[in-house]
Amino acid sequence: MSSLKKEIGLFGGISILAGIMIGSGIFVFGSLVLVQVGYAIGLSLLAWLIGGVITLFSGLTYAELGTMFPETGGYYVYLKKAYGSKVAFLSGITSFVLSSSGSIALLALVFAEILSYVIPIANYVKLIAALLIIALSVVNYFGVKAGAIVQKVFLVAKIIPIFAIIFIGLFMGTESVNLTFTPIGDVSFFKILSMVGFGVVATLWAYEGWTNLNTVAGEMKNVKRDLPRALVISISAVTVIYVLFIFALYRIIPYASLMASDASSNFTIGAMMTLFGETGMLVVFIAVMISIFGALNGSVMVFPRVYYAMAEDKTFFKSFSKLDKKYNTPFVSIIGSGLMAIVLLVFNIRELLTFVVFGGLIFNTLIFYSVFMFRKKNPELERPYKVWGYPYVPAIAIIGMVGLLIATLIESLVPSLIGFAVLIVGYFVYDLVFKLKKTKE
Repeated sequence: MSSLKKEIGLFGGISILAGIMIGSGIFVFGSLVLVQVGYAIGLSLLAWLIGGVITLFSGLTYAELGTMFPETGGYYVYLKKAYGSKVAFLSGITSFVLSSSGSIALLALVFAEILSYVIPIANYVKLIAALLIIALSVVNYFGVKAGAIVQKVFLVAKIIPIFAIIFIGLFMGTESVNLTFTPIGDVSFFKILSMVGFGVVATLWAYEGWTNLNTVAGEMKNVKRDLPRALVISISAVTVIYVLFIFALYRIIPYASLMASDASSNFTIGAMMTLFGETGMLVVFIAVMISIFGALNGSVMVFPRVYYAMAEDKTFFKSFSKLDKKYNTPFVSIIGSGLMAIVLLVFNIRELLTFVVFGGLIFNTLIFYSVFMFRKKNPELERPYKVWGYPYVPAIAIIGMVGLLIATLIESLVPSLIGFAVLIVGYFVYDLVFKLKKTKE
């Protein structure tokens, strides 16, 4: 049987992870967080920091599982070992139909919409998004090494403008930043806690993507050493970048303008227009597109590996386990993932965002709990890395996931119900197709 090549080193892992995490979220959710915490700048920065800490704790928990089970497939592998094939199948089918394919569709759609501000292609946004998905699927068909090269190039390309904005804000910004922790209006202490909590929920959307390196763990050269390091370095670096980026924007934009903003405003564009007019706005558009492109390429690279692992395990269509004879890539999984993402382009950005977070929140919660299960039931298993701060770190990660799930249900009920419908259908599909097939064998 053919196997996937081990070609991802430490920097390759960091570039994949950071490249997916630094997408459109930092540009989109800055205003939303500030509005949510009542325009208290200190609280908004605290929300971004707490979001990073929760993400780091989640990553540390994933690192223990990834080094225990260094296999391609990531969360699917962990769920199967902890809860059995049916739960693992439900996570995989939810990812294929909604979460992972929805993430690819969402990133491609946002990229095309921003491009339409620069080039008059407003009538062809979804066509451009579909063509972009096809193009990156072709790139990653030629091997994880080719995809990783693209990821490294665009990681560097995307952090240059972000660092430039940070530098401009810190050293050229003229606004004094009032780090107040008091929201506008007369609110109680417990209300402030609630406001900060929902602000953190918004930041977790921007940190999304940290789970994806585990998906290609089977293709890492030294997974036991490099996986934990890549997770810690990537998440810590992204947290610092995000906090400095938001602070830099506050150094550029007058507080009166911040007070006039709403949840849909874009701080970055406003800041650059303040400094450089229309040219600054164009620079931001280009920076955002570079950032999104890198996140999209990383998603196209890692998501099909889950379907490959499922097919190898006979809980998905058999053809998805096929590897290209020359490039040793799961080409059917790559093609299937791309086609499903193109189908999901019929939905709008808000609906796609719900699809992306819904399944991940449910199954990540189960995955974090599995660390407690494995520690109790399988203490003899080799653990090259043990999560720091156990049991508090994985417990905090679970609380973070549950909070975000509740917020998603409140803010986007109908798309969430579609997610539940996919789970229900998947439950019966497994019993009628895959479980029956295994029984016959």
